[in-house]
This record gives sequence, C-alpha cells and structure tokens, in this order.
Amino acid sequence: MKIVMKFGGSSLADGNRILRCCNIVKRYKQDHDIIVVVSAMDDVTDKLIELAELAKNGNGEELTKRIEALKTQHLDATAALASSELREAAQRELGKLLAELEKVLTASALLKEVTPRTRDRILSYGERLSSILFEHALKDVGVECVRLQGGEAGVITDEAFGEATPLFEISKSRIRSKLNPLLEQKIVPVVTGFIGVTQNGEITTLGRGGSDLTATLIAAAVKADEVWLWSDVDGIMTADPKLIPEAKTIPQISYAEALEMTALGAKAIHPRAIEPLAEEGIPVRVKNTFADEKPGTLITSTTQLKAGEVVKALAFVRDVGLITVSGAGMVGKLGTAAKIFDVLAKSGVNILMISQSISESNISVVVKRNVLHKAVTALEVALLGKGVVSEVQYEDDIAVIAAIGAGMRGTPGVAAKIFGAVAKHGINIRMIAQGSSELSISFVVKEEEALQALKAIHSELKLDVD
Repeated sequence: MKIVMKFGGSSLADGNRILRCCNIVKRYKQDHDIIVVVSAMDDVTDKLIELAELAKNGNGEELTKRIEALKTQHLDATAALASSELREAAQRELGKLLAELEKVLTASALLKEVTPRTRDRILSYGERLSSILFEHALKDVGVECVRLQGGEAGVITDEAFGEATPLFEISKSRIRSKLNPLLEQKIVPVVTGFIGVTQNGEITTLGRGGSDLTATLIAAAVKADEVWLWSDVDGIMTADPKLIPEAKTIPQISYAEALEMTALGAKAIHPRAIEPLAEEGIPVRVKNTFADEKPGTLITSTTQLKAGEVVKALAFVRDVGLITVSGAGMVGKLGTAAKIFDVLAKSGVNILMISQSISESNISVVVKRNVLHKAVTALEVALLGKGVVSEVQYEDDIAVIAAIGAGMRGTPGVAAKIFGAVAKHGINIRMIAQGSSELSISFVVKEEEALQALKAIHSELKLDVD
C-alpha cells in the first residue's frame, strides 16, 4: 500500500512533536511505501509574512529581533534528536539556510521593496527549514530518507507568484520519475509542501493550504492508495468543537461534501487539494497526530449516511459583512448583477455568498469584513446616480451559518427544521442561499446571535448523537 502523509504545522510545532511524527512514519513504513509532505512549523508562515512586511517598510531593528527569534525556534527543535552527529548536522544546515534568509530580508529592507517573486522566496523558507528538521529526526529514529524541495520533487507551476497553480500533467510526470525510484529502494521522500518552481526554476508558493495541494498532487502522480492528513484534530467534526463541545467526529464524507465544508472554513483540507484526488478516486484520511489510534475521517467519492441522517456538519463563518444593492430601476434591467460583480472583481473583492429576490429589486452579497468598506465605496461610486440603483446598504455585524450534507438532496423538510430551530430562539434570518446541488444551505444572522443559532441547529438535528 502506498500512502502520502502530510503533516501540518501544529504537528511540527517543536522537536518532540516532529519526533512523534517520525515515529508514526517509522511504524507504518514496516508495511507500506510512505511519502512525507511537511508544512512549516506552527505559525512560521505567518512570521515570515510579518518579516516580509518589516523588510518592505525598512524596519531593520525589528527585523533583526524577529529573525533571531525564528533562528531560536528552529535550532531549539534540534535538542530532541538523540544522535549528537545528526543534531550538529541539522544545526549546520539550519544555520546556513537561516543566514540565506537573513540576507534576502536585509537586501529587501535596504531597498524597501518586496516583489511578489521575492515574497515567495521568503515564504518558502518555512517548509525548507522544517524539512531539514524532519529529515534528521527521521534518520534519528532509523528511517532512510531523502529531503526534496517541491520543485526538486517535480512540482512545476505557472508564474502566479503567491498563488501559483501547478501545471498538473507536467508535474505528475516529473513527480513519478523522481519519487518512484526512491520508493522502489524503500527510501522515504520528505517533500516540502507549499513550494513549487516555474519552468524557469523560480521558486513559487501555492498559497494557503498549499501543502495539502502538494500532497494530493503527489498522490495522484504516484497512484497512491490513500492520503493521510495529520493535524491536531480527530478528523472533520460536525461543528467547531471550540464552539460546540458536543461536536462529534464524522466517520466518512464525500469529496463534494468536503469541498463544501472546506470552502466554508473547515480547516481539515484545502478546497484546491480535493480536485487531484477526485480525478483519481484516491481516499483521504484526516487523522490526529496526538491520537493516531483513532480512525479519523475518511473522504471518498461517495457518502455514507446513517439512518435518518441528512445534515453532516455545520460551518460558522465569522468576520464577514453583508451588502444589499437595491432600486426599482433594477427590475427587468439586463446586466445589473453582472455590473455589481464586475465592480467587486475589479476592486479585488471576493464574493462569498449571493442572494437575489425574485422581484429583481435587490441583490445581496456577503464579503470578508476587512474589504467591506472598500466594496461599498466602489459600488456607490459605480452605481449610484445612474438611474438604476438607488441605495447601497451594508451590515458589518453579521455571521454566516451553513448546514452541509448529501442527505439534504431531495429530502423535504430540512430547511424547515433548520429555520424552525433558529426561530424558537427568536433569531431573525437576514439572508438565505442554497445551491442547486442541495448539498448545503447557508444563511446570515446577526453576529451576536450566531452562536446561539449554531447550538440550536446542532441540537435540533441531533448532530451530537453518535
């Protein structure tokens, strides 16, 4: 059996956690061929983003302080290694790479400029550093391995620095030619997630969740039997356990359900990472590094429903705002919706949710709260006073709740149960949207009432019952 194991940042937060991950690899390697994909250590990508901003602003003093903290974090992690020889080797390689990072940041600070290409190079150091630690820790527990950057493993991308897209067919061919010979020799490849290279050899990053995409792309290329995503949760939950302590682990979901969940903020797997798996029909397991005996959640091409189950999970989206564009002139006016969406797109505002009344007199959209005022201003400038739109209103104190599950498809009464549970608590629903797939229902409530609504629905639908 061939397994791609991706370890997230929380699993690699310090030297002891890295060793724990390596022992998991060692245990499963006895019976399986293993490829490892690593994220950066916990919070390191965010720290690198901050370092890039400091360099851009020319803040050399603070930059030096932050770089030293980053060095300490990684060098301290080597203390977990039992072999002094491996520990010293890891420290040498880390020191060399950290010195290189410092040079890039210092040069950027002098110029007060960080181009997208330079920013990607800076962000790539997170995975490059963690892969050094993982490689030496894996050798420390007696596993033969080879460390590879994403590009060295065959991940080739376009030149969209910061959010690069892999060139899938080229990448698959190169990944196969690089990794299959290593697997045949029973060597574990340790690949940096999140990083690729252009066809000209320039380092790129794949954006948030890029390590998941690296893992699933590799799995598709080598025809892996499964992908295992390791993090600090037991699997995909019926709701955020920090908000709903009674939330349960979902044993199995489909790719389509997982896509809905991840698009709405579930952190188990990135939406872009699902496509390579769905094409090849490769299952994914979401497992807990700190409770690896638990089965986790299995994601496959089909879903499994318990008797009477229709909704599998609830998603809760914070930090959003609602914009409503209205006017009698919109009724029957061709192209109004297209104009609204075009204005937002040109302003760099992504629309999370859309609803339009059948009267055509208003259109509501949900956007991230940090771009709400920019979106409202752009719409007012472009639309008001043109005889079509008479008002652009907004609310900045709302949240979105979504109910997700394949069992909703064709099942009458689901919406009634959901909205009935909310109504019992006197909570008003501001906006509703449902796709034709019937995999989810999303609705907007006031932020101060959102948690109460979430708890009411979770209880009403008996999602807290095994």
